Amino acid sequence: MGLEKEKIVRFYKGTEGEETAVKLADLAEQALRSQKFRLSGFLDPYGQEIAETVAANFPGLRVDFFGGYPGAERQRALLLDASFGGKPSYEVAVIKAAWNGQFTRLSHRDVLGSLMGLGIERECIGDIIATGDFAKIIVDKKMQDFLLANLTQIGSAGVTCEVDELSSIAPKEERCKEIKATVASLRVDSVAAAGFGSSRSRAAADIAADKLKLNWQPVKNASQLVKEGDVLSMRGRGRLELSEVRGQTKKGRIGVLLKRYL
Repeated sequence: MGLEKEKIVRFYKGTEGEETAVKLADLAEQALRSQKFRLSGFLDPYGQEIAETVAANFPGLRVDFFGGYPGAERQRALLLDASFGGKPSYEVAVIKAAWNGQFTRLSHRDVLGSLMGLGIERECIGDIIATGDFAKIIVDKKMQDFLLANLTQIGSAGVTCEVDELSSIAPKEERCKEIKATVASLRVDSVAAAGFGSSRSRAAADIAADKLKLNWQPVKNASQLVKEGDVLSMRGRGRLELSEVRGQTKKGRIGVLLKRYL
């Protein structure tokens, strides 16, 4: 094992990111050995953070990301030798799956469940943009024909699939609400309660139910501390960034500025 890979593996050992880190370090070594590039599967934001860490630890390696459209959450990492002068492709396609929206309402979860039910690995699936009567599913290009042939049903609804254009996907627009609050401490349960408008006991229950992530990693306990720039994501409730810590009030509480992405 090369020294760079060894360092990466040791750093992520025992964490949720260990498997992703090993895969990305392997791709980094292959890209440098071939003096070309290697492409990862679709990564969530935590996986993208790992890819950036990997690239920073391998001299002569660059990393770029693409998820099919501006603002995509799940993206493929392109690890490439800095001396490579070609134009690599991200091998991303979009499938439009349509159903009769008059009788059926299908969610992101329904679509993802059907894709996984076909035996497709999660890393082959990017963002899923579901509307009233169709979903745009971003996938690894090599899955395109398989989906056209096999994705005929989502939930109880029959669907028809066709290849669509990536350019047809509108950039993701995020609405952001600023929240000025005071918290007893910078514990994750206090900050989550202030940002998501719940009690600390409710926030602690959400943590116990594995609904809350800090910087895209599961929160291990309610007493974990949050710092400026950290991002909390709550399943079904969106994301929250601790934008600024503003010091103590006269009553000893801590003033914070939070940004809630809806």
